Amino acid sequence: MSNQRTTYVFLFFFVLITLQLTAQTFDISADLRSRFEYRHGYSNLFLDDADPAAFVKQRTRLNMGYEADKLQLFIAVQDVSTWGDTRQLLDVDGNDSFSLFQAWAQLQINENWSTKLGRQVISYDDQRIFGGVDWAMQGRFHDAAILKYKKDNFMFDLGGAFSQEQEAIEGNAYTIQGFFSYKTMQYAYLKKSWENTSASLLFLNAGFQDFTGDANNIADGVSYRQTLGSYFEFPIEKFNFVGSAYYQFGKANATTDLAGYQVSLEGTYATDKVTYGLGIELLSGTDQEGASKNKSFFPLYGTNHKFNGFMDYFYVGNHANNVGLNDVYAKAVITTGEKSNLLIKGHYFSANADLTDDAAKYLGTEIDVVYTQKLMPFVKLNIGYSQMFASESMSIVKGGRPNDNTNNWGWVQLTINPTLFKTNLNKNE
Repeated sequence: MSNQRTTYVFLFFFVLITLQLTAQTFDISADLRSRFEYRHGYSNLFLDDADPAAFVKQRTRLNMGYEADKLQLFIAVQDVSTWGDTRQLLDVDGNDSFSLFQAWAQLQINENWSTKLGRQVISYDDQRIFGGVDWAMQGRFHDAAILKYKKDNFMFDLGGAFSQEQEAIEGNAYTIQGFFSYKTMQYAYLKKSWENTSASLLFLNAGFQDFTGDANNIADGVSYRQTLGSYFEFPIEKFNFVGSAYYQFGKANATTDLAGYQVSLEGTYATDKVTYGLGIELLSGTDQEGASKNKSFFPLYGTNHKFNGFMDYFYVGNHANNVGLNDVYAKAVITTGEKSNLLIKGHYFSANADLTDDAAKYLGTEIDVVYTQKLMPFVKLNIGYSQMFASESMSIVKGGRPNDNTNNWGWVQLTINPTLFKTNLNKNE
């Protein structure tokens, strides 16, 4: 890891020196984020005799961007670590916390067409299907190529990726599993805007490596899962409406067919001091008894922490191939000062599909409160508290854990993201 770190640093300074000689615009920015968390039932129901967890996690990210007439380059390196995870006076950082987050180039082919290649964030609309997952310190990236078209208020992206673990002489089995890591991926995205109104269409095809054999270690083809749907946004005076609808089909795995859906609608009303919102999201699920087809929708590569409660009980590394979710929620964003606001949000959760033994579908109610204060132009403070009031049915969904313990979560986050350096070296030409 120390050699890899040295390579990244050398590459950074080599490109820095080179670009200063040739670039039209060049900038360096930092993203330093420290977050304390207290977890007492975060993501799962709290066990009877367990102790709560508390820690500080930090992201230190350095971004470097270059832009010329028909070329953009972007490189981001980062260290993501927990305070104290490396012992004192250790001569190497052995926690594998340093990584290359983004490294991409975008070439302008002509006035309307461009292509973007490399390690990059892919994010569209409300980030339900594709998102950067910025809440997670490490973020989400894709090693992909995108062909882009943009003219006036219309855009079209065509992207693809093919994943391998390393160079190989023979074979192309892909053994990296978890979090819907794909072997191959293709998508098409179209968006049209009219003043304050917009609508988009997304088609995603993701292929996952299948395995067979006694040890399940022999590559045996690829299963494909397709997602097709739309997102829209339109205002009516002080009201604003956003919504989406997606259908997921293909294969849940090598032997199981998939047919799932997601629909959502949210309306907000803004006054001078408060923005009120009401919304609903339905994500289909599979009955716990007697289901021959998988009907569980999963938002594959979205920023799922943003949805269905901040305590991450659903679709944040969990709740796949489960009973789905009906989420009815209300929120208010209150302006508390010139540079501060308070978010209060309540969720009513129920299962979309049937639970075992005809158990009630009501899963629980979650309350989220987040205070945001901008301390400086590049410094922001967030303070959050959430509590889950779980039902007995939540215990069924969460593997039999008790539902009657207190389940809460608190956090404090400080984000510092200044621009360290910015120049136009051709300004005198």
